[in-house]
Amino acid sequence: MDNPWIMVAVIFFINIIYVTCLTMRTILTLKGYRYLAAGVSVIEVLVYVVGLGLVMKNLDNIWNVLAYAFGFGVGIIVGMKLEEKIALGYIVVNVTTAEYELDIPHTLRDLGYGVTHYAAHGRDGHRMIMQILTPRKYEIKLTETIRLLDPKAFIIAYEPKNIHGGFWVKGVRSKKLRAYDTDEI
Repeated sequence: MDNPWIMVAVIFFINIIYVTCLTMRTILTLKGYRYLAAGVSVIEVLVYVVGLGLVMKNLDNIWNVLAYAFGFGVGIIVGMKLEEKIALGYIVVNVTTAEYELDIPHTLRDLGYGVTHYAAHGRDGHRMIMQILTPRKYEIKLTETIRLLDPKAFIIAYEPKNIHGGFWVKGVRSKKLRAYDTDEI
């Protein structure tokens, strides 16, 4: 390439693609999507070899090396943002309500969530604890819904490693979850 700045831009964008693939492959591997991770790794290696080859051929230009390094950093951010958008897997949300008498479990079930609830005792009296399973892409929607139903609720979300059997796996109704709007609650 005649223009050295075009080479810098190419190296930068190639490394963004490479590291985005690397980040996605790592996340897919951790979540158990082994075949999809293997497919992404093929693309990752092809892009890596091309990008590294360009840098190695042009080591005399510090801008190429800097473009490679900055592309790596930007690629990590792009990969993480992409994973947030895809939101693979499920989360479990534990909710402790401020009052026991609230009918939040029934409302959440009507909206399509799998809810298990039970009585608990806190420092200030009776509480209700709910365990709610939802696809990760609905985590924000669920927490907004809970805050509307009980602004004082204590909410903790975590990603379960394994899920087996029970109503939870069958009970999560993505169509219903997708359909409702938190403004309607």
